[in-house]
Amino acid sequence: MFNIVLIEPEIAPNTGNIGRLCLATQSTLHLVKPLGFSLDDRQLKRAGLDYWDEVNVRLWNSFDDLQRAQSSEARYFFLTTKAKRAYYDVKFHEGDFLVFGRETKGLPESLLAANIGDCVTIPMHGTRSLNLATAVAIVLFEAVRQQR
Repeated sequence: MFNIVLIEPEIAPNTGNIGRLCLATQSTLHLVKPLGFSLDDRQLKRAGLDYWDEVNVRLWNSFDDLQRAQSSEARYFFLTTKAKRAYYDVKFHEGDFLVFGRETKGLPESLLAANIGDCVTIPMHGTRSLNLATAVAIVLFEAVRQQR
């Protein structure tokens, strides 16, 4: 249904949980190297429970490689705390790519600057960020809700 992109994810349990979200929504999980863990990591599989083998996971050497492999009409939305536009103000289309950064640093500044018109945020108060799996769930299920 959608494409979840994790650029340089660092924490295996977050990625495992996000894999379960992807399976539950029939979405594809794209992992962009380097990863902060091994795909054989037991914490990854523990968080993904016995579903991990059913998750549609694609591994990429770079975000550029991922983009080159897609249609030129593919749409990408970059999640960041540095944007003003809220995720719920976007009209998502099936097949969109929702791009998330590392747990500790978010998306690279150069990627955000190159895609400023496609950056969106999750409005929040009292904290500077959310857990990565929580952020993916919020935006992914809004996108799914819009399709139903």
